[in-house]
Amino acid sequence: MSTVFTKIINGEIPAYKIAEDDRFLAFLDVMPLAKGHTLVIPKKETDLIFNIETEEYKDLWAFAQKVAAKVGKAIPCVRVGVAVVGLEVPHAHIHLVPLNSIGDLNFANERLKLSETEFRDIQEAIIQA
Repeated sequence: MSTVFTKIINGEIPAYKIAEDDRFLAFLDVMPLAKGHTLVIPKKETDLIFNIETEEYKDLWAFAQKVAAKVGKAIPCVRVGVAVVGLEVPHAHIHLVPLNSIGDLNFANERLKLSETEFRDIQEAIIQA
């Protein structure tokens, strides 16, 4: 099932990593809805988030909670929204999106086009938060 996320995990594709441990990885979405839009994934390949074993599922959300707190500190927003869609990449993932209005979490919105410098600045701000 090797997906683009597996290639990121394996270091075959670069990513703007935010946090990582032996089971989970958080990195900036390269086609973000908002500055700071972060993806949180399990390293174990699983297509559907609800197919993750219960304990790993709980731990994934605990990891995402820590990352969301950093995103919220680093990126000016009303709150950090969360979505699990799973249609674009067949690898379970959680979207953490800084929100200022309900429309900010609309996946039909045009995606931001950020420069490498902007991505690196956002990455550093979140890591330092």
